[in-house]
Amino acid sequence: MRVTQTHCQAGPVRPAGTLPRMLPAGFAASPASLADHVARYGPVAFPGRDSRRREALIEEVERAGLTGRGGAAFPTARKLAATAAGRHPVVVANGTEAEPASAKDQVLLARSPHLVLDGAVVAAEIVGAREAVVVAHRAVRDITEQAVSERIRAGIDLVRIRVVTAADRFVGGEASAVVHWVGAGIPTPTVTPPRLSERGLGGAPTLVQNVETLAHLALIARYGAAWFRMAGTPREPGSMLVTILGAVREPGVREIALGTPTAEVLGLAGGPSAALQALLIGGYSGTWVDAAEATSRPFSSVGLADLSAGVGAGLIAALPEDACGLRETARLVRYLAGESAGQCGPCLFGLDAVAGQVEGIAEGRTSDLRMLLRWLGQVDGRGACRHPDGTARLVRSALRVFAAELGLHAQGRCAGTASILPLPPRARR
Repeated sequence: MRVTQTHCQAGPVRPAGTLPRMLPAGFAASPASLADHVARYGPVAFPGRDSRRREALIEEVERAGLTGRGGAAFPTARKLAATAAGRHPVVVANGTEAEPASAKDQVLLARSPHLVLDGAVVAAEIVGAREAVVVAHRAVRDITEQAVSERIRAGIDLVRIRVVTAADRFVGGEASAVVHWVGAGIPTPTVTPPRLSERGLGGAPTLVQNVETLAHLALIARYGAAWFRMAGTPREPGSMLVTILGAVREPGVREIALGTPTAEVLGLAGGPSAALQALLIGGYSGTWVDAAEATSRPFSSVGLADLSAGVGAGLIAALPEDACGLRETARLVRYLAGESAGQCGPCLFGLDAVAGQVEGIAEGRTSDLRMLLRWLGQVDGRGACRHPDGTARLVRSALRVFAAELGLHAQGRCAGTASILPLPPRARR
């Protein structure tokens, strides 16, 4: 039986619009207990099984303009409404965090697990699900389970929460791969119909949301759309978690308002620790951009659009001038080729060939750019999932941003050798 209040109440949250919202300083030492969590945020407005309240909350989420924080940025209200239209749906909270350099979801679950679990329960009640599955990175699996146990003892949830350890694969974080992992133990992504909102886990309509998205949902359920929109921009409202690494003085996870100048985002990590030549934005399937051009732009998908970049999974890697962008890209592409799910030729064989060509360019063994560009065209948009597309995007951006390096490498020369981008132990060469 639920024992917490269920009406919307402006609890003891910080003044409207201030940050951080999801990572309060007081929660830094250890995971927030349920009591500390409620004291910090106040009670959540769980919709229960009242259809009018469920519909009203979907409308509030739509007014808030919340989009997914896992990389795709799909409107959350649309996913809620689509899943709610089905019978016997299931909710999956995606905390896989398959990007090797990203830590935002792990930090969120480690410090504010109950905010994520609130969001998972709110989402489940909105769509009419009786179960929420939390897929947690192995580093925070125990913390997540302990938080679930605490909620069970308190008797606050009408929805059953189950915790599953995430797959240890790059492609395992994609929504369909997460569903296949939970259901069959194989993290295989697909792009073929039906949609997950129609048929997903166990054949039931399934809502898959990133854990950060669910944390935002829990805050909107408490404080409403107007409060949420006090941060961010009119087109991209709210805040987001960003992992900042590389040549910065204080790497780590920060919460920013969308639209914050990219130079200020780097400043939250202590600023550059060396002169920068480029930033990798969005993740390992993201985009290299010239540092000077990127730092003058707002950190938002709209602000970065003219650089063919977007915020993606919220990652900024700062590449110093003494590092080689071509060598870094070659390392990433070889890793990404090894992470193929093996479902189709463009990914299994095409990415391996692309990786070999990029390695050849980086090592000065070949400079056949026409062949590389042709191969990129042969894998882009032709895979069984989007994995080849992201790799092609990364390579094309590297050829554009590090064009000056191509001639040097063809002569057996290189402007730098330092590496900044982490890879899993199994992928290191």
